[in-house]
Amino acid sequence: MLTSNARSGPRWTVFLALLCALCCLLAPAVAVKHENFKKCDQSGFCKRNRQFADTAASSSSWASPYNLDPASITFKDGTLSGVVLKSLMGSEEKIRLPLTVTFLESGVARVTLDEERRQKGDITLRHDSTARKERYNGAGAWALVGGLDVAKGAALSEKAEEGFTKVFYGEGGKHQAIIRHAPFEIDFQRDGETHVKFNQKGLLNIDHWRQKVEKPQEEVKEGEEEKKEGEKKEEPKGEDESTWWEENFGGNTDTKPRGPESVAMDITFPGYEHVFGIPEHATRLSLKTTRGGDGNYNEPYRLYNSDVFEYELDSPMTLYGSIPFMQAHRKGSTVGVFWLNAAETWVDVTKHKSIPNPLSLGILGHTDTQTHWISESGILDVFVFLGPTPQDLTRQYGELTGYTAMPQSFAIAYHQCRWNYVSDEDVKDVDRRFDKFNIPYDVIWLDIEYTDEKKYFTWDPLTFVNPTTMQQQLDQTDRKLVAIIDPHIKNTDNYHVIDELKKKDLAVKNKEGGQYDGWCWPGSSMWVDCFNPAAITWWKELFKYDSFKGTAPNTFIWNDMNEPSVFNGPETTMPKDNLHYGNWEHRDVHNLYGLTFHNATHQALLERKKGEIRRPFALTRAFYSGSQRIGAMWTGDNLAEWSHLEASIPMVLNQGISGFPFAGADVGGFFGNPGKELLTRWYQAGIYYPFFRGHAHIDTRRREPYLAGSPYTEIITQALRLRYQLLPAWYTAFHEAATTGAPIVRPNFYVHPNDERGFAVDDQLYIGSYGLLAKPVTKEGQDSVDIYIADDQPYFDYFDYTVYKGAGHHTVAAPLEKIPLLMQGGHIIPRRDRPRRSSGLMKYDPFTLVVVLDKDGNAQGTLYLDDGETFEYQNGAYIYRRFSFDGKRNSLTSTNLGERATVKTDKYLKAMDKVRVEKIIVVNAPKAWKTKKEVVVMEEGKKESARKKTAELEFFEGEKGKADWAVVRNPKVGIGRGWRIDFD
Repeated sequence: MLTSNARSGPRWTVFLALLCALCCLLAPAVAVKHENFKKCDQSGFCKRNRQFADTAASSSSWASPYNLDPASITFKDGTLSGVVLKSLMGSEEKIRLPLTVTFLESGVARVTLDEERRQKGDITLRHDSTARKERYNGAGAWALVGGLDVAKGAALSEKAEEGFTKVFYGEGGKHQAIIRHAPFEIDFQRDGETHVKFNQKGLLNIDHWRQKVEKPQEEVKEGEEEKKEGEKKEEPKGEDESTWWEENFGGNTDTKPRGPESVAMDITFPGYEHVFGIPEHATRLSLKTTRGGDGNYNEPYRLYNSDVFEYELDSPMTLYGSIPFMQAHRKGSTVGVFWLNAAETWVDVTKHKSIPNPLSLGILGHTDTQTHWISESGILDVFVFLGPTPQDLTRQYGELTGYTAMPQSFAIAYHQCRWNYVSDEDVKDVDRRFDKFNIPYDVIWLDIEYTDEKKYFTWDPLTFVNPTTMQQQLDQTDRKLVAIIDPHIKNTDNYHVIDELKKKDLAVKNKEGGQYDGWCWPGSSMWVDCFNPAAITWWKELFKYDSFKGTAPNTFIWNDMNEPSVFNGPETTMPKDNLHYGNWEHRDVHNLYGLTFHNATHQALLERKKGEIRRPFALTRAFYSGSQRIGAMWTGDNLAEWSHLEASIPMVLNQGISGFPFAGADVGGFFGNPGKELLTRWYQAGIYYPFFRGHAHIDTRRREPYLAGSPYTEIITQALRLRYQLLPAWYTAFHEAATTGAPIVRPNFYVHPNDERGFAVDDQLYIGSYGLLAKPVTKEGQDSVDIYIADDQPYFDYFDYTVYKGAGHHTVAAPLEKIPLLMQGGHIIPRRDRPRRSSGLMKYDPFTLVVVLDKDGNAQGTLYLDDGETFEYQNGAYIYRRFSFDGKRNSLTSTNLGERATVKTDKYLKAMDKVRVEKIIVVNAPKAWKTKKEVVVMEEGKKESARKKTAELEFFEGEKGKADWAVVRNPKVGIGRGWRIDFD
């Protein structure tokens, strides 16, 4: 065991960092080390609450020990207050738990249950602890940004019922909260039907504060024989206190000076078979049950941000991020809950199928999904959403936690990364070779090896000799650089960042209040405590161009390892009894840490230079509710295996419906070397990730697309060009996410909420609101896919207009060079068809509109444009158009969807005045157009003599099984103007 002095030596630092790296290099031969991560029965509070649930389930006379005191109930200004009393077994004492139920204007209800504050002397803490004594209630300050206006129309029921209190709320009073007093329960109803139930099973359990009683050690009298080895010891009576005050795991001791303080409750969704959400887990979209059964799990879903090396699939095991938002869905209804707690959380999911009454002909049984939420500390704070649509839930959740940040346009194009490009010349060579092979890309990334001995905000003087010249070359084609910056700061001599961190006292502290030292890539390290406002202020200074020399306006940032990952910490993270700003224990805020660090970086990028107003881009690995306001995420260290390609689709979909849609997975797999077929198929899938990045481990072979060789390089290039061609549609989908909370890629249930057969479908996706339905090939040797169609609209192959009709599965050919992509009738898709080297070079390119007519001959679509770089769109500098094709009038129109024009609007429109629509393709064109040769075009804003003109129309008959289509060439209409094209 090294001493602390020995550990601080530079040789040991380098040696141990190399040792850690060597372990990682060898790791692909082994799977995730389960012994490094707790299961529920190894986590004291989870085990206690699961046993509590078992006790309740095994007793026919079980009654929850929690009752609402009727005399304490008050209702004022949309808020109900009261006191829930917890009865203690064998005691007359009752623990007082203040209750607040707040009804919001959005139709959301918020329920909080805290513990009444006690006098300071009521709790005995360790003499060396400076931890706070009250329960943590600060998660909302980080996660919530709006949607908290209290409903003025919420009202108590005028009809008094003994044992119950009723409140009507929501639009038109259609929602109702029925609060039962004894035992305490709440039913949330919409239109008279219960959709969410709190404490139905009586599993509400709040570990109340108590005083630690030191038990005297048994005195052994002289000459008394010790008990023989193996002799049965007397079992302790009463509650199991073994993990109340400290807990051991993996050789680490977690001290708990506040004792047990978990909060738990059951939440039931009656009549709902499918529940989604609570990412991040490598599992299906529709969550499996967790208490046994064929094909199900035996462990609860865990939310505890962790660096899980080589994570396994089909598992409820925790991963890098946590969003405690769950939604339940059935035909015609979507509801959900948001469990606002940043501590370690476990969620059990069980399903109970009711047996129909055989005498009730035609009435089927239904399924109730029952969930059990368990958090280690903090207060009970739960939001209830009653929908009724998936769109309502994502909007209301977004109002609370914030919508996706509108990214720069480059951020939604292709990113090229590996650990690591070895020098600035290597970066420039990769950049040149992409151009040589005519492969588009926008961003190249640098992992930790660019630094000087793992010291962030530095460059390796031997390999990155001239980073400025490197970035200037990238800028010539409007490309960007992303560099990694992690929260661990190397603890070494002659390094200004660690010197300032120590001097300003801005690092996370250990349980004794000293600066915490742990191990990560640099070796001995300290972690920035971004809960401290002063730490954020300091962090922002480090990113200024004159501080982080060698960076430029086209440099952006990647935050990795921010769970936080600590190589020598318990479960590869920080000890729970570490202390943060305000003397809160790490256990209280663990799942927030990644968000706070990501937020600090986001703010730093906003203030790199006075007057610079570029939108930031910062990628994060760890996240919590609210992280979507800041940047993008990816699914972490996946493997170059077909199963991981397949798993990436439901994982990205789940992120989208859970409020963080700017998500992706490492294309090609981080660990291992993908075969050329797998690499090609992964690129064909990756073009459907909102965040699209190729990435690889340092020990893998180089796999840039141009290295794959023919025909793979050409096929990958075509996939990349499809992503770039559809960037206008992707950017508009991002705008929709940024303004409504809608996912960018969407599962079947979100688009077709009444299609019961498709609720669990999670291997295909829709892009935005464009009716683009994609199903990536995810199995080796596969040359076709079965795409599920949920409705009776016609669907058309994106490339050759083959027609697919009828609800159900349809086989679509998918040889290696083919990407399965269908267009649903009724949509208009904007494209830019001219191939460019980067998205920035497409800024003034003309547009193609693909009009896909539905069975009635109609179609609609939208296009959103801004400068793709600054915040000027917030001042009106954007174009937002609706395109509509009316089948009865046979006309296509462009109308404005923007708000009232401003000076900025006029300026932007003038800058885009020459950007035209160069082609219109009408798929499923009417046969009557076969003899037409031209169309009539009317454009607003022109002189009278120039408003009316004609354009060429060319009609094409589809071969057998394919749709007819027509092309209007060069209609000479501006993309930012209003116009009409008449086809009659």
